[in-house]
Amino acid sequence: MHAEVENGTQCPLTMTYAAFPVLRRYQQALPWLAQLWVPRMLARDYDPRALPLADKTSALIGMGMTERQGGSDVRANTTRAIRSSDGEYRLTGHKWFFSAPMCDAHLVLAQAPGGLSCFLLPRILPDGTRNAVRINRLKDKLGNRSNASSEVEFDAASAWLLGDEGRGVSTIVEMVNHTRLDCVIGAAAGMRQALVQAVHHCSHRSAFGRLLIEQPLMRAVLADLAIESEAATILMMRLARAYDRREQEGGFRRLGTAIAKYWVCKRAAPMVAEALECLGGNGYVEESILPRLYREAPLNSIWEGSGNVICLDALRALHKEPQARDALVAELRLGRGADRRLDAAIDGAEAQLASPEETGARRLVESLALALQGSLLVRHSPAPVSDAFCAARLSGDHGYAFGALPAGIDLGAVLERAWPADG
Repeated sequence: MHAEVENGTQCPLTMTYAAFPVLRRYQQALPWLAQLWVPRMLARDYDPRALPLADKTSALIGMGMTERQGGSDVRANTTRAIRSSDGEYRLTGHKWFFSAPMCDAHLVLAQAPGGLSCFLLPRILPDGTRNAVRINRLKDKLGNRSNASSEVEFDAASAWLLGDEGRGVSTIVEMVNHTRLDCVIGAAAGMRQALVQAVHHCSHRSAFGRLLIEQPLMRAVLADLAIESEAATILMMRLARAYDRREQEGGFRRLGTAIAKYWVCKRAAPMVAEALECLGGNGYVEESILPRLYREAPLNSIWEGSGNVICLDALRALHKEPQARDALVAELRLGRGADRRLDAAIDGAEAQLASPEETGARRLVESLALALQGSLLVRHSPAPVSDAFCAARLSGDHGYAFGALPAGIDLGAVLERAWPADG
């Protein structure tokens, strides 16, 4: 619900809650984490003041991983961390994307003597002075403009080591996974908002003597958008449950995160574009919310790993973590027997799991995502919706544009599900 209204403010909130499991892991070894940082991260208010943490009521946490020469390849980072006599570290180098620079601290990666390591870098030091983090500029981004992203340099900036030297990636990966969950949430939310805008407009706009929503071709487009939105939402919710049940569902969470992050985020941009077109010229002007949604749509596909990075992560899980593969297959098979097209899709997806290769990684992850969405829909959504999904996404008898649906779909029932009648 938050991201449907404004996705920009979701970034610092996302990073703060995603950093929580990382800091909680080290709070016994570093008691000041438990005393100062954790309670303020859990606070419900927002304290924007640039003060030492001890004088604040709440705290936000950001992230700084990528550098200009490496991008997603964080092991190519050149920022250096030198241990000082007081036990802290001094970081010298830069970050090409330093998300939400107004945050009270950032989790960053830097090369310590023992290898790439993870650090907590505060904005204001305990004595009230500003840390040596120099903001070169704010990014002039396509969208997400209400959220500041920056390029920074560290000039012997003070930071505290989290975990062991050389274990930076394994330390910060928990934060990365939680932010990937929120990429899925943000993308699904944007898709739902785009659908709402399209259906509302078509429910009130008349052309050629009838409301747009009464015209067969437009009904097919809107129903297709509704199918896509519900499939994205149900996959997002299933993934979120796996995070709530982390101990019981670690295997599914590991592979499900990559699958959902890739597919839901990839589908957001074309869906928002189609919804914008439903409004015609009214959707293309800034008086509408659609231009902002359209600019926002590609972000979640890029942030925390673009498509290729995520697909490679899925391959890594399949090769190195057989429990993740087994958990995913078990989840898929829960939908067996409900629809012959879904059964065939599950069979096809499982066949691809036998020998996954890098060149086919995108096709593999797409197949797994569609089969997983179908399995969830036949179990949890009304029959007209799950039948429409299987017909439109799994049968092979459909076009590539939204609205090119096969015959026999109950468009009325799908639209009623997406936009219930008043009273």
